[in-house]
Formats: sequence, structure tokens, C-alpha cells
Amino acid sequence: MRKLSTAFAILVMVSMVMALAPAAMAQGPVKATPGQAVKMVLLPKFLGNLVFDQAHEGALEAAKELQNPEPLQFLGPTPQDSVAGQIEIVTNSVTQGVDAIMLSNNAGDQIAPAAKAAREAGVTFVTWDSPIPSAEGEQVFVAQVDFNETGRVMAEMALNILGPEGGKFAVLSASPDAANQNAWIAALKEVLKEPKYSKLELLDIVYGNDISEDSYNQALALVDKYPEMKLIMAPTTIGIAAGAKALQDEGLCGVEGQEPKVVISGLGLPVEMVSYTLNGCAPQFALWSFRDLGYLTYYVTYLLATGAIKGEIGERFEAGRMGVYTIEKDPTREKGLRVLMGPFTIYDKTNVEAEAK
Repeated sequence: MRKLSTAFAILVMVSMVMALAPAAMAQGPVKATPGQAVKMVLLPKFLGNLVFDQAHEGALEAAKELQNPEPLQFLGPTPQDSVAGQIEIVTNSVTQGVDAIMLSNNAGDQIAPAAKAAREAGVTFVTWDSPIPSAEGEQVFVAQVDFNETGRVMAEMALNILGPEGGKFAVLSASPDAANQNAWIAALKEVLKEPKYSKLELLDIVYGNDISEDSYNQALALVDKYPEMKLIMAPTTIGIAAGAKALQDEGLCGVEGQEPKVVISGLGLPVEMVSYTLNGCAPQFALWSFRDLGYLTYYVTYLLATGAIKGEIGERFEAGRMGVYTIEKDPTREKGLRVLMGPFTIYDKTNVEAEAK
């Protein structure tokens, strides 16, 4: 009789636990309620970059789906004034009464005070593409890919291009304050410590400031400084295209019947890189969809601004055509949350033409 009572008690307890389980366990992911008015600003690192234009297109697609009656503002500084310009746009947007700001950060932690001021004024603040390193003032970062994975992808492409005998290479980055660039390069350095990549030697890191002319000149300066260099790794779409043009103009790659002296790899847009890939200047490069990144960023920001989600670890939500995502701790920063999009696509002669159409 005692055994029966114990079993009954356990059954009752299990039933109670199930009945009292959090609603989140029983419910599906959060869905956005279309038609709410949210004044939103999409703020890229600077204007005039095709990848940011593509992100804008994706955000506009999401805005149309979500039937936001407020038009999306696409505001950005010039490349030459990116840091101060971004801070100014954030500050001005708050005073002009916007509800949400979506920032691709090019100002490092210099922008944190402006972001914190925005949050204190009740503005939803989301970063995408490049986060605030300290995460101060930022609610969620929409990451295009895992930043640690970026370092491994670059190391793998370097090894594929240079072969098992390895070789010396240099990095042509964007700006010294770009949080995403710095994180990717740090991850690359960590991966290079592994035995598999022991024959790859990183010579130098230089910055073209995501300006075509500067990147072009920096690529040639690397060639002059390091005669033994075989590869430039440029984790920036402007840098890789400008660097490829520099190598092509100098006859350093893609010469019929001759072994190239220097080639380039990194992160690039297929439409800009197709000719350089086919002629051997950029045998391999990688990227993700910036349209999807802009689309996902808009969904995340709209959900936060309308109160559908709070921006907490474990929250699950639907992002239209892209499916279900979960907010998680950002493992690449000491503080901060992220939504991880992914994945990478590696481009070479076999697929670049199709993607560039």
C-alpha cells in the first residue's frame, strides 16, 4: 500500500511540474505582428559599398513583409569620416525621435557612449556585420557567421591556395577600428598555431581603410616589402577587389603559362571577383549573403522594438523566409548576445560565374 501511495505521489508531482512548465516550452517561436509603426535607421559603416547596398535591399524586403508604415532610413557617413560620422548619425537619430537603430560598427568602442545614450532614451539598438566590442549600448548583435570560424576559413583557403608546402602571406584589412575585422584576424592567428597550418607564415597586417585607392596601394606596398610573399588575405570586399586589380595591373598573377608570383584571397562579392577568379588572381574566396543579413537584422530589430522579444538568451523567434533563430551568448566577446546567421560559401572557378549572374 505504501509503494502504491509513493508511486501515486510521484505521478501527481510529475503532472504538476508539466502543468507549471514555462509557457515557452509549450509555445513555438515568437512571430512578429505586422503593421506596427517603428521608425528605423539602417546605419552601415559608410555609404558607397555594394555589400551595404545589398543589406539595405534585404532590410527593405523585410520592411515590406512586416508592413511597417514608417519608411526605412538608410544613413551612413563617407569612408573618410566613418568613425566620427557614425557617432554623429547615432546622436542625431536619437534627437530626431527614431525608435530603432541598426549599426554596422566601424568605430570600435568609441561609439559605445552614443549607443548607451540611445538606449537610455528608449531607442532599440541592434548591431549587425560588426558589433560593439564591449557590447555597451547594444542589445543584440546579428552575426553573419561565427567569427572564430572566419579565421579557420581564411586559414583553410590559404592552405588550399599555397599547397602543403605552405608559404608566406600578409593580411590586407579594412580599418584598425573595425571590430569584425579585428576579431577575424585574431581568430586567424589562433588557428595558425595548430600543427596543420604550421607552414603558413603571417608576415604583416596592413589597413586600406576600405577605400579602393588605399587598398590598391597597400597591396602593392606589401609586394615591394616582402618579395617572398605568395598570398594576400583580405577579409574585406573592397580590399580584396582593389588588391586583385593591383596584382593584375602589375602582371603578378593570371599570366598565361606562368606561375603567379602573388595571388589574393579573403572575403569578396562574386559579382566583383568573377574575372579575378577566372584569371587566377583570386583562386578562392568566401562570403555570405548580405541581403539575408539585412533582412534578418530588420526582423530582429522590429521584434525588439515592438516588444515581441526582450533580447534575452534562449528566446526563439521566426524571421520570415529565413526561418527560426535563437538568441545566444556571443562566445567571441566577453559580454554581449548574438543571433547567428551563417553559413559561409567558398567561391572558385566552379561556382563564381553562376553566383555573379
